Amino acid sequence: MIAVTRLNGSQFHVNALLIETVEQTPDTLITLTTGKKYIVTEHSSDVIRSIRHYLRSIGMMAVITGQPDPQSEGASS
Repeated sequence: MIAVTRLNGSQFHVNALLIETVEQTPDTLITLTTGKKYIVTEHSSDVIRSIRHYLRSIGMMAVITGQPDPQSEGASS
């Protein structure tokens, strides 16, 4: 989950795995795969940075980008 801020200043968390699009129009519009939309105060690049950080924290970024896991390189079983 990533933390974002509504236009009224209240903070909430969004499931980053459900985010389909992030648009800067000029406010940032987050659209979920469910069709729900949120307008937030964070810049789109900050939202994307938060998404990438979250995906890395759960080990998904390496799967998505196909990057090898440096801890498993050279390991033999």
